[in-house]
Amino acid sequence: MARVQAPRLQAPKPFLERPAPVSGLLAPDRFMKLVGLVLFVAAAVLPFITATPYIISILTSAMIYIVLAMGLNVVVGYAGLLDLGYIAFMAVGAYTSGVLTTQFGLSMLETIPFVVLACIIAGVVIGGPTLRLRSDYLAIVTLGFGEIIRITANNLKITGGPSGIHGIPTWRFFGWSFADGLDIGGVHFSSKILLYYFVLFVGIGLAVVAVSRLGKGKLGRAWKSVRDDEDVSEAMGINGYTTKLAAYIIGAVWGGFAGTLMASHLSAISPNSFEFLYSALVLMAVVLGGMGSTPGVIIGALFVSLAPEFLREFSEWRFLLFGVLLVVAMIFRPKGIWPANAVLPFLKKREIPEIPPTAAVSVVGVDADYDGDTVDPAAPSAQADQNEEEGKR
Repeated sequence: MARVQAPRLQAPKPFLERPAPVSGLLAPDRFMKLVGLVLFVAAAVLPFITATPYIISILTSAMIYIVLAMGLNVVVGYAGLLDLGYIAFMAVGAYTSGVLTTQFGLSMLETIPFVVLACIIAGVVIGGPTLRLRSDYLAIVTLGFGEIIRITANNLKITGGPSGIHGIPTWRFFGWSFADGLDIGGVHFSSKILLYYFVLFVGIGLAVVAVSRLGKGKLGRAWKSVRDDEDVSEAMGINGYTTKLAAYIIGAVWGGFAGTLMASHLSAISPNSFEFLYSALVLMAVVLGGMGSTPGVIIGALFVSLAPEFLREFSEWRFLLFGVLLVVAMIFRPKGIWPANAVLPFLKKREIPEIPPTAAVSVVGVDADYDGDTVDPAAPSAQADQNEEEGKR
């Protein structure tokens, strides 16, 4: 006996056709990627134009700030967790790599697994019991965590106490160190320039690409859902606690990696390098640039790190001018210099078709010329009684 196959159910077609994606160089996503690539190439060519130690040093510090701000963007911009002690994770990474290189003879590359492990432990220790808190309470706890790490480093013997750790070596790969320099095509690259390129290609490339991909993926959408409304996201099946903990751990690892880069760049660290002021500056970079926006965070980090250097010629007035610039930026760009939904006005946008007007539908029992006035149900019977009385007369 032949088996009759039941017909398959098909979903109805949508009433509106989905507009085709915008193509060409003026598409917003493609245009921003092209601008980012051009700026990346310009940063790679810059040492061939000017390679003074001062320029290379401040640009390296600025790029490390970008790595640090991208990690905080995961916590604040994507997950919506106000962290006032984020510099503590940078301290964990810097001290872990500093201790292992100066006292145990490991190279910077060999300390990376230990830095990642230490940052994960720190993220779980502080995030595990406290991420059930919200808003101001979470901010106060993270502020206390940052101060605990700084005071602990100030009082431990292995961290050097108030003097910190000195003589931290630069990066070394299989017996070759940045300190040896490099000659390519008759051009000599010094240790500082090699570290500059290392931070540019590994730090910036890894941080920007990875954080951007995380923000557009499934985990990133879960972070944004928790940020917008945690109760609704949990009702939709998202575990808010584990989602926030994942954001905190990933942000901690990014902060620890930035601390390793900073330790190798400065070759010396101390507890004074991880005060609350630096946590506020990194948070300022994320908020000022635009929370959840990759271009905005990069702009904010560059502004916070380079503006005081450009204003150095004003001597003691430079911090006043820096504060004025911050106030002006917040007044005219309250959502950030480059918000997450910002699109340049000359770029092509996807045109959303208008909803076609619905046809008029008649109602049973109502005439077509019904004007919407209220009708008394007793009116027909009253009119009939009046006609009957006139007939008797």
